[in-house]
Amino acid sequence: MKFRAPAKAGAFTEGHMYNYRMLETDKLEFVTVASTDELGDGERKLLDIDGDIIAVFNIAGAYFAIADVCSHDDGPVAEGEVIGTEIECPRHGARFDLATGEALTLPAVVDIPSYPVRVVGAEIQIGLPVE
Repeated sequence: MKFRAPAKAGAFTEGHMYNYRMLETDKLEFVTVASTDELGDGERKLLDIDGDIIAVFNIAGAYFAIADVCSHDDGPVAEGEVIGTEIECPRHGARFDLATGEALTLPAVVDIPSYPVRVVGAEIQIGLPVE
């Protein structure tokens, strides 16, 4: 099955990036990206999926996945500081919600892509859009 490439920062409508968490499950393929033992509380993992970087986070046993792209300048965001369920861009300080990808502070005004995450047994899986 071929995955659709995640939206790039310039690919948005009305100020919002595409939130893949809103797709019907028949339009997603869930892919195992780690085990719960591999991704401890407070940890993150960066994945290269078809040339796009997606970051998966474990925040107190809740798992989140976002595209590693700041909508302010197309730079990486996943190495930023995590505060609760928000991440702060390490370059310019924009904050994003890890659950929804919503841009919360300036200088970002456009959301970033977020992906559904589920745990099946001990496997952490993210939902990727399929063609």
